[in-house]
Amino acid sequence: MDLTYRTVGDYQIPNLTLPAEEAVPIGRYGLLRKRYLKEHRRIQYTNLLTTCTLHQHLSEVDQIANARMELLIRQMAERQGVTEQLKAADQMKWVGMMNNIRQSAEESILNELIYA
Repeated sequence: MDLTYRTVGDYQIPNLTLPAEEAVPIGRYGLLRKRYLKEHRRIQYTNLLTTCTLHQHLSEVDQIANARMELLIRQMAERQGVTEQLKAADQMKWVGMMNNIRQSAEESILNELIYA
């Protein structure tokens, strides 16, 4: 193994680089997960980063969170009786109920997937 070094002050530091990862799109929940790992789970973040699996992990978390968000919103809307008929009859009530449902679903996603 042929290593090169650079001098920083009185120290010789090896020139190490990580292999390039493929560009994977990361959405909102992936970015939230990254920030959480960086601030609160530094060892796990470093392990994912050094094994070149960070972007894959963030992409998976984002996909799972988005899919679960859609499912939870649909299920909660059905249980609470939020239908297209309600939307046609009373739009403001429908918007308020959907906002409450969306916030509840997002809180659940954040607690179960992002901050776990």
